[in-house]
Amino acid sequence: MSRGGRVVGYLCAVGAGATWGTTGPLSTGLYDLMPATSIGFWRILIGTVALGLWGLAFHRDLFRVDRRGWLLIGVGGGLLVALFEVAYQFAIAGVGVAGAAALLYTAPVLVAVLGRLILGEALTPLRFALAVVVMIGVALTVHGGSNAGAEAARLGLAVGIVGGLLSAVSYAFTTLLARFAVPQYGLAKVLFLELVGGVVALAIFLPLWGHTPSKPPSAAAWCGLLGLAAGSVLGANFLFFSAVKRIEAAPTAVAATVEPVVGALLALALFGQRLTGLGWVGLLMVVAGVAAGYLREAAPAPDQNANSIPSRSSRGGP
Repeated sequence: MSRGGRVVGYLCAVGAGATWGTTGPLSTGLYDLMPATSIGFWRILIGTVALGLWGLAFHRDLFRVDRRGWLLIGVGGGLLVALFEVAYQFAIAGVGVAGAAALLYTAPVLVAVLGRLILGEALTPLRFALAVVVMIGVALTVHGGSNAGAEAARLGLAVGIVGGLLSAVSYAFTTLLARFAVPQYGLAKVLFLELVGGVVALAIFLPLWGHTPSKPPSAAAWCGLLGLAAGSVLGANFLFFSAVKRIEAAPTAVAATVEPVVGALLALALFGQRLTGLGWVGLLMVVAGVAAGYLREAAPAPDQNANSIPSRSSRGGP
């Protein structure tokens, strides 16, 4: 990949993170209207329907997928999406917007290490150092954050922390799956398969868990869900998958850590979820890590083959 292509990829990842930063504030605004689990279900159902209608009208190839694609992306990716949707909503409700986004972005360290072990991507000292800086930054953000929110008092800090860590694990493996699958199947098809699998998984497991999704009760709830689907489900994922086509999993995950910055600023403005001085130091560390990663990707690379994907014996798409 050329230097310009890598810069575009990094900027796509930053754009994805910024768009995902709206998830927390929009979800917090919906907690007075709907349970957290219902918000997660409806936002990906709306996104799935919208993407499916687009495919019917303009891109019928979206529905032509081999068995391997359905199993790997539809089932495996769908379960990861379902886990993320439920876990992240509980994280937001338990530790607040900034804390949830910060816990989520412990994922870059996982991505950096697993990207080396699973995909054979380069794990340079700089990449690992940036991931660690970002992880320390998000830890400070959680420690210095507020969990003021509609459901925070009922769910509690412990539930929020567990939800945040589970969402980080799901995000890490979703990043690696996208890095492998998008070049073979295309970003729209990968997103569609993951969303379909996620909707089916949530439709099965939520009722078994005693959390049958409730219907949005008002026009305001529908508007909030439409905003979540358009931004954090469709827009952010298209940007994110565009990024993993161009750059490796580790710098993609680091770049997307602008999410807690955007989320914290919106939560401060809309809900009074304030950060202490320590929390702001953490957010500045995140910004510094992202900026350093951008400078690294913009610099001329000594080895243009570093971005190559391990060769496979067969292709999964038509």
